[in-house]
Amino acid sequence: MRQRIADFLRSSTEALSERDFRLLWIGQTGSAIGDSLVGVALAFAVLQLTGSAVDLGLVFAAFALPRVVFTLAGGVWSDRLPRQRVMVACDLARAAAQAVVSTLLITGNAEIWHLIGLAIVMGSASAFFTPASVGLMPLLVSKARVQQANALVSISQSAAHIFGPLLAGLIVATIGAGWVFAIDGASFLLSAGFLLAMRVPAQVVPERRTFLAELAEGWREVVSRSWVVACILTFSLSNVSLGAFQVLGPLVALRELGGATAWGIIAAGASIGGVIGGAVALRWKPERPLIPAFVVLVLAQGELLLLIPPFPAPVVALGAMVTIAAIVISNTFWDTILQQHIPAQALSRVSSYDWMGSLIFQPIAFAAIGPLSVALGIETTLVLAAAIGVAVNAGVLLVPSVRRLRRLEGEPRVQRAEVAAAAGEPTEAPLS
Repeated sequence: MRQRIADFLRSSTEALSERDFRLLWIGQTGSAIGDSLVGVALAFAVLQLTGSAVDLGLVFAAFALPRVVFTLAGGVWSDRLPRQRVMVACDLARAAAQAVVSTLLITGNAEIWHLIGLAIVMGSASAFFTPASVGLMPLLVSKARVQQANALVSISQSAAHIFGPLLAGLIVATIGAGWVFAIDGASFLLSAGFLLAMRVPAQVVPERRTFLAELAEGWREVVSRSWVVACILTFSLSNVSLGAFQVLGPLVALRELGGATAWGIIAAGASIGGVIGGAVALRWKPERPLIPAFVVLVLAQGELLLLIPPFPAPVVALGAMVTIAAIVISNTFWDTILQQHIPAQALSRVSSYDWMGSLIFQPIAFAAIGPLSVALGIETTLVLAAAIGVAVNAGVLLVPSVRRLRRLEGEPRVQRAEVAAAAGEPTEAPLS
């Protein structure tokens, strides 16, 4: 039995044997530890300043809106510039923003607009970082290890969030939220250091054209695949439904479940779910990945209903565990499918359209959920959000191209093309 466990762990972590991915994984894990503290600290920093779900929704909207506005630019520049450098610049910008806000909170000079400003900076940096990271991953691992690498990143990030929210609740309750933001800022500096240490193969950059021409090229890659369009539309509405949990969950926890400690327990449960989901995605390689990807997202809506009337915090935490496990499984399958089926030179731009489409309604939803819950009541708002999530994730499976899409075996096309070109070898045109 012991040998079987050892063999399982070895086969499930083969991607870590490759130096550059290992450095990325270590840096991202360190950054995830800092990030794991911020969710609780940010929510209760806002609530301590104003006590308003509307203000909390505005802060979330301030994070989401720049991701919608700047993600397309992030995709273009991540296909133009070395993706590694784009990610380093984003980490440095986020570290500086966290340093400023942590100082304001620690000195007692913070106001709600400072937190909105922080959210804008963080969202803008994320708009560039995410498309770059999706495009970078296939350069760091070989052959059939891309899904495993995606899953390992998800596992480490989720594992960091298991104890992070609990620790954040204690820090907020004892010495204040400002110190949480200081720790997160330091974690971004750690991530930047490991990114700089990587030796990434030269990125193949096509002949420079105008920004709009490159944006249009990425758009053509998206609309030429009906499964990409259908999935992006589904993600956009599904993220709206789950956004209700982010806005109303802390408010319910504060009013009825015991405050920051209860919300920390719920967030920790969600993180355990992320580890479970990542472990499943390490080994599960369905022939048609998008079918299970959306089936599990139907199950993810259950956490919303557990806030009615609400159930005890451990029960809500169990629901959050199921939700995040489903999201990690779905995201791992989706990222891997994109990295396998989209041409290398357009991958970051397609990823940026994916993120923009997925988040396009989220700022409006975050800003509207608070007032909507005042008008309709929290329970009605939660039921409505869950119904939307179930309908859209089940409905997308009616699209034939979504059901039929198959995973590719062997070394992803995106890596073969870029690495061969970087080495001066001839490359074949990517299949469409």
